[in-house]
Amino acid sequence: MKSIKEAEIKAGTRVFVRVDWNVALDERRKIINDARIKASLPTISYIKEKGGVPIIASHFGRKGESIQPVIEFAKSKYPELSEGVEFLENLRQDKGEEENSENFAKKLADLAEIYINEAFPASHREHASIVGLPKLLPHFAGFRFLEEYENLSKVFKPEHPFLVIFGGAKFETKLPLVEKFLNKADDIFIGGGLHSRAKKDSEMQVKLDELSNNPKIIFPVGNVCALDANAETLEILKEKITSSRLVLWNGPLGNYEKGFIAGTNALARMLADSSAYLIIGGGDTLATVSPETECDIAGHGFISMAGGAMLEFLADETLPGIEALNN
Repeated sequence: MKSIKEAEIKAGTRVFVRVDWNVALDERRKIINDARIKASLPTISYIKEKGGVPIIASHFGRKGESIQPVIEFAKSKYPELSEGVEFLENLRQDKGEEENSENFAKKLADLAEIYINEAFPASHREHASIVGLPKLLPHFAGFRFLEEYENLSKVFKPEHPFLVIFGGAKFETKLPLVEKFLNKADDIFIGGGLHSRAKKDSEMQVKLDELSNNPKIIFPVGNVCALDANAETLEILKEKITSSRLVLWNGPLGNYEKGFIAGTNALARMLADSSAYLIIGGGDTLATVSPETECDIAGHGFISMAGGAMLEFLADETLPGIEALNN
């Protein structure tokens, strides 16, 4: 997979930059978190410094709404986006995007001379702008894409002791990772929210019961389906974190959406104070790890913005978007 630094960008070179600006909006249609926009700026600035013309393209939502409010916000907040940059409308407004239409990919390819993938969070999807377009143009990975790839890859040959912490509500998405990391991790904690979901599915419950016999698996103390992690559970995690050199964490410990956040926040503080290298992902999880919450992990960790792509990459060690860049 080639880096953007290997691309022959010169004055006037038109560069298609596939970003992921599918950011969340509040009820007033205001952007809640612009981290994904900010993360793409080094790549865009690099292209401009070389004299190239960045053509920014992203999907937005699932109903084909306009991405213009996001573009206007980005241009107003970040001056480097106000001049010398072109923007495309929401890629999903054309059905050819999700269908991976060859014709739509050709239409996009006609706009540029070089393709850059800066959308790691969308690279688990076999869409035209992710896997079709790289077949038609010289293709490279953007700076943030490479950061995601390199940091998440640390768990494949981890430093030990290696602790994995899984929370959230979707046990079916975490089960393949639990099984994969049984051979790599020293300990794997499975949070209460995952237990609650598994108990609604007999097949998943059988899997969970099988895992309970493995000495590497750690369950919450007391009621495994409790709405939040209790003090005893947090004390066990603290002991494991203190002795770990690498920690992978994805998903809150409690029912975060209903306000049970104390356990998750306590875990975030423990991790921020630890000496372990941290790899953290998951939307609700990320909300707890920031300078604003006094749980900044800068200097000894990486926060992934990849969501579902993170989980798929950890399970398969590749993504359709990565394969498209490698071919």
